[in-house]
Amino acid sequence: MVKSSGMRAAEHHELTLAKAEARDLQRAVVALRGELEAAQVAREQAVQQALAAGHGENLQLKETVASLRLELEKAHAEKDAAVAAALASCQDEIVQLRATAAALREQIEMAQIDKTNALQREQRNFADETRQLHDTVRALREQLEEARAQARSAA
Repeated sequence: MVKSSGMRAAEHHELTLAKAEARDLQRAVVALRGELEAAQVAREQAVQQALAAGHGENLQLKETVASLRLELEKAHAEKDAAVAAALASCQDEIVQLRATAAALREQIEMAQIDKTNALQREQRNFADETRQLHDTVRALREQLEEARAQARSAA
């Protein structure tokens, strides 16, 4: 029986050791489970923080894009307005230049008409003066012939 009581004591000791090891393992499992849960919570918090940071950055980028889009639209509108103003200015200048060209054309035509009229007047004056000179020459010839005829008849 001594053997059985020695066996029993050894079995009891092994059983005690096994129970102690099982408790240690259970404690380790509980501790590891706690660490795992803490790690999962920490990982989930990190994911939430990353998502929140990404969402915030996305919002900021969207605001930046919207602001840049507005600036670009404003720049396009300003450019379109400047082009329209330049076009209007050019159109005004074209109208003024056309009016100036028409006025100059009219002045040239009037000058040509005045020149033609003056030339015609001079030609008439020349023709009149030539006619008068011919008449004077004829009258003087007639007087000369009369004077010669009287001088012959008196001689």
